[in-house]
Amino acid sequence: MQKIIPFLWFNDQAEEAVRFYISIFKKSKILKIARYTKAAANQTGRPPGSVLTVEFELEGQRFIALNGGPHIKFTEAISLVVNCKTQAELDKFWKKLSAGGEERPCGWLKDKYGLCWQIIPDMVWEWLPSKDMAVSERVMGAVLKMGKLDIKTLKKAAQPPRKKVPKRPRHQLAAEPW
Repeated sequence: MQKIIPFLWFNDQAEEAVRFYISIFKKSKILKIARYTKAAANQTGRPPGSVLTVEFELEGQRFIALNGGPHIKFTEAISLVVNCKTQAELDKFWKKLSAGGEERPCGWLKDKYGLCWQIIPDMVWEWLPSKDMAVSERVMGAVLKMGKLDIKTLKKAAQPPRKKVPKRPRHQLAAEPW
């Protein structure tokens, strides 16, 4: 058993949300579904036999989703990071996870269940803690201007700025007399 397991509190859509997530990530599955017993249902007001928890995996990471009622909501204080190798992969996750949700700045989004995600090119983790602070500054500056992240723009930001070569006046372009 995994030592630390993220526990996600939903009102009453835990199973629906889990099925949505496993439809998006390839190496994913439901492991167990526990249901409210009569005694637990009496304590919580949930219907007996309704879904209590769903234990599941996304890309090998284990999670538990709970139908706990409406009193606790997700916030941006916790988010799930999806590292992407290509723009096509990033675009796919962004489109699917933001459907019915809310796009946020800097590669963040909130899905239709209220859970926050960061859809990030994996090379960002090399650039942001760079020993070259100028690289970190340029990349972070680019990230801060975007919603969905664009790998081409971030790669360009990671490169040192080109030195501008002064243009010679037109009259100097002709062959010199010497």
